[in-house]
Amino acid sequence: WTATDACGNTTTHTQTIAVQDTVGPALITPLDLPTDVVCSNIPEVPVLTFEDNCSNQNISVSFEEISTYTGEEEMYTITWIWTATDECDNDTIITHNINVITENFIEESFITRCYEDGEIDLYDELPFGYDTDMEWVVETEGISIVNGIFDPLEVELGDYVFTYTTTDNGCLKTFKLTVNINEDCVVLPCGLDRIKISKAVTPNGDGYNETFNVTGAADCGYIVEVKLFNRFGDVVYESDDYQNDWSGVSPSSSIGSAGRLPNGTYYYVVVIKESGIDPIAGPIYLGTK
Repeated sequence: WTATDACGNTTTHTQTIAVQDTVGPALITPLDLPTDVVCSNIPEVPVLTFEDNCSNQNISVSFEEISTYTGEEEMYTITWIWTATDECDNDTIITHNINVITENFIEESFITRCYEDGEIDLYDELPFGYDTDMEWVVETEGISIVNGIFDPLEVELGDYVFTYTTTDNGCLKTFKLTVNINEDCVVLPCGLDRIKISKAVTPNGDGYNETFNVTGAADCGYIVEVKLFNRFGDVVYESDDYQNDWSGVSPSSSIGSAGRLPNGTYYYVVVIKESGIDPIAGPIYLGTK
């Protein structure tokens, strides 16, 4: 300020005011975020807007996410941190924590392999989109795998279960694979022409035709089912796993003497189980004298 009197004398007074910005930017975006979610419902990170009491032209906003998730927890925490800085280096920090409950999404698949088909690389069975950085887990007791390789020759026929778990956007994702090992690839060298059936049974001790025989099936691994009938249609003998041991004896002693059937013509029905061969029927002569 300058003061001047009537004679032109002046006096000058000067005051210097130093203006300092010591307040950080203020948040003006509504922050409406959940604090507890399941992993499939984690919200998108919002874009926050700030204003400054001195200047809104040079506000910088940085973002950082911190998670306690390691891939094994049933619950973990995500922390979001926004830092707004004005041109005077004043900071405002906004922090929000979200508690996340882990879900496990399970996808299942079933495949069949013959035990002679060779080793199975389980990683080749993973659906598209699965990473291959994790390890397969054997759920069936008594077997083991190395680097995801399963060898059917080392196990019995049957079903074997494996699981593969990875992470997907904070959730668990498990692929459950059941492998059925069978022997369908084994071609048995048997047909109807290989099956031979007795035409007569004469159990007299001479070593010939002592029993009713069905040959050729056992060599191929087939099980033979036999039923024998008399001329009236009564079942005189039956077996679900015939061992070529019927010598004319009925399971009931009411027919013939001491269970021995009388001489005559009987009729058989032979079923070669799981062979694809139709049941075979025909007559058989029994001579017991």
